Amino acid sequence: MPHIVSVQRHLIESQRLHPQATGELTGLLWDLILAFKLIAAAVNKAGLVDILGYDGSTNVHGDDVTRLDRYAQDVIYRAMDHGGHLCCMASEEEEEIIPIPSKYPCGSYVLSFDPLDGSSNINANVSVGTIFSIARRVTEPVGSPGQPGDVLQPGHKLVAAGYVVYGSSTMMVYSTGDGVHGFTLDPSLGEFLLSHRDIQIPKRGAVYSVNEGNTAWWDDGTRRYVEHLKQPDVGPYKSRYIGSMIADVHRTLLYGGIFLYPLTFKKDKVRGYAKLRLLYEAAPMAFLVEQAGGIATTGQERILDVVPTHLHQRCAVAIGSPDDVTEYLSFFRGTR
Repeated sequence: MPHIVSVQRHLIESQRLHPQATGELTGLLWDLILAFKLIAAAVNKAGLVDILGYDGSTNVHGDDVTRLDRYAQDVIYRAMDHGGHLCCMASEEEEEIIPIPSKYPCGSYVLSFDPLDGSSNINANVSVGTIFSIARRVTEPVGSPGQPGDVLQPGHKLVAAGYVVYGSSTMMVYSTGDGVHGFTLDPSLGEFLLSHRDIQIPKRGAVYSVNEGNTAWWDDGTRRYVEHLKQPDVGPYKSRYIGSMIADVHRTLLYGGIFLYPLTFKKDKVRGYAKLRLLYEAAPMAFLVEQAGGIATTGQERILDVVPTHLHQRCAVAIGSPDDVTEYLSFFRGTR
């Protein structure tokens, strides 16, 4: 029988690998995990407690806000605002940075998160999830309120990132820069237990994931690449697109292949339109996929090297197995 390892034990063991660690990051993650358990409980009984549907408001992006969006946002905020670990937060649902209330101490870290990725699918019982990333503050003095510059850091400066999938089971995947590990929530114990140790993405997969409804508005390279995957002498590749980034990337991380959300040239025919948010979706997922041995790129540059200039910046995404992403880039850049 394999050893039983809780996420708390795993965090402590990971902390021991860094003698200079203060335990502040571990405490931050413990607080965050409590929020995930509360959200998981709400998602699992959403249809029974009248928490499905929209709340009548829109967020900064103009998207309709679901009741579960608002619930997840509030739970994470209330779990994280008073622990003394954060100097500020940033959420996909909020236009500006979220300050720490003045009655609580400010810490050394900043948390960015998408409280409920894929929430437009919740009424159809499609998997949704929470995405998060953590960076050290860069402004001084420590103990003062955080500033936008603390949030607007490139992904290679992250100290931790992860996501939680609320599906047939609730699974948390995270990394603090020492590999990628997955934990499944045992509802009878209320504990996340290690189920996927040291996740490594396969060098090549057999699945491509992209919204082919946008084919007419893609660049030529992306269009040629997807057509290439459909040829009888290639693969065989299977098309799998859930429409919830967290579920599509989770599958890609475990089974290999490629997840694409390229620019589309319908809304902006010159520069192209990007769908996914850099801080709340692309950078955290890129951090995890690179830690697992994969590649994450905008097509033009490594996602983790993109320096954000505003909180809700968007970017193109090509993420997945190294051989698959490298092949995609050869089509995208016109060398093939």
